[in-house]
Amino acid sequence: MDAMQNPSDPAGQLDLNLDLDLGIELQDDLEGDTLREECGVFGIFGHPEAAAITALGLHALQHRGQEAAGIVSFDGSRFHSERRLGLVGDTFSRREVIERLPGIMAVGHVRYSTTGATILRNVQPLFAELNAGGFAVGHNGNLTNGLTLRRELVKGGAMMQSTTDTEVILHLVAQSRRGRFIDRFIESLRAIEGAYALVAMTNKKLIGARDPLGIRPLVLGDLDGRPILTSETCALDMIGAKYVRDIEPGEIIVFDEAGAHSHKPFPPKPPRPCIFEYIYFSRPDSIVGGRSVYDVRKAFGAQLARESHVEVDVVVPVPDSGVPAALGYSQHSGVPFELGIIRNHYVGRTFIQPTQSVRELGVRMKHSANRAAIEGKRIILIDDSLVRGTTSKKIVRMMRDAGAREVHFRLASPPILYPDYYGIDLPDRGGLLAATHSLEEMRDIIGADSLAFLSIDGMYRAMGEPGRDPANPKFSDHCFTGAYPTNLTDQNQVEAQPRQLSLLAEAS
Repeated sequence: MDAMQNPSDPAGQLDLNLDLDLGIELQDDLEGDTLREECGVFGIFGHPEAAAITALGLHALQHRGQEAAGIVSFDGSRFHSERRLGLVGDTFSRREVIERLPGIMAVGHVRYSTTGATILRNVQPLFAELNAGGFAVGHNGNLTNGLTLRRELVKGGAMMQSTTDTEVILHLVAQSRRGRFIDRFIESLRAIEGAYALVAMTNKKLIGARDPLGIRPLVLGDLDGRPILTSETCALDMIGAKYVRDIEPGEIIVFDEAGAHSHKPFPPKPPRPCIFEYIYFSRPDSIVGGRSVYDVRKAFGAQLARESHVEVDVVVPVPDSGVPAALGYSQHSGVPFELGIIRNHYVGRTFIQPTQSVRELGVRMKHSANRAAIEGKRIILIDDSLVRGTTSKKIVRMMRDAGAREVHFRLASPPILYPDYYGIDLPDRGGLLAATHSLEEMRDIIGADSLAFLSIDGMYRAMGEPGRDPANPKFSDHCFTGAYPTNLTDQNQVEAQPRQLSLLAEAS
């Protein structure tokens, strides 16, 4: 406590910093076997409480990004921006903040950084004053030529204020010489590659755009006649809006006082939505591409039971990611479903003591064994995916320490063999356990009695397809197959492309 009360004391401050650093390191270790969410976007046009509605929508999208949140509104003459690090509720649940965001039009964003550091300058929506007026944009996804375009823009005199690839879009719009704003926007989108769902706003328009393959999701809703654009249908449910339709791949939709205008400037292509929306990213109560995410995840579990069942006494989900798949596995196999692991949703960081003995117990801060449900039993653990294997190894050991006779591990997705460049924060291939080890080696590392993944064809069958068609895959499944659906311009550059660009360090 003395160090916290007197941070000017060098010795005390050193102890506090050590505690903080180790706490963050432990948290990173606990999260090392999970996928990181992308981002979420929300926009509304013509509502007198636009900012408050946007804040509620962002609450529903919080699972897509917990590092920062922002809202930009327009009151008819001025733009207003509030961007903060932390959760939506940390800032936007306060009345005084919402009152600083007047207007009938607003766009919002929740962020997990896949490019650019977690600093205030990178928090979206980004805003710029162009010669045609103000322009705000929020982006879910990742541009695969963002660094290349950035270098070209900087060489041409552009001054970048952030390290996020989204800023490239602002500069492309600003440099366009087209007469109408929508034509400038379209010209900018023609220059970018990769995955994007954009919600943007000018002083007259709310704009939504989805990449030509539909990798990232974007849906249209209606709240008492006012249009809403958002990443997932769960945000519509939160505010009592009705779902209208998905924004089509390659579509740009504009709302203004004259109504809705749809533009389709790109040649049509077979859609390739991201399969991870169904495996992990979307909330279970969302509808993505006409499919219930909850039902799909249960179907993954049922298919997993068809492919790799062993005789066990109980099915145990790894919370919360493995719950729907475990339900599907249990219902198909007839093996009872039990909550053999209890998750603590209130894990903190700064109180973790810098001692190795406590650090070894770190996984128990997040997950605790329910001994009554597993002691003396043969269990099968179900999770959605496996990245590094660090947390899986600790959970298996926890189950054995709690008295499980056998511990079998099943993953409701195929092995992740390749990195992602479209907005999922995955390690390079060397950091992916399945890319560097055989199935038996992974089983040994994790310490399970058996290990199995959902097959790629099985994953497609659970989605209602006959299997994966290599000539025309219906989803972006590159993390499993290496079949990237777009050019990877930044990755193919001869000149090294840093994953993190430099930026002046400053307090935020």
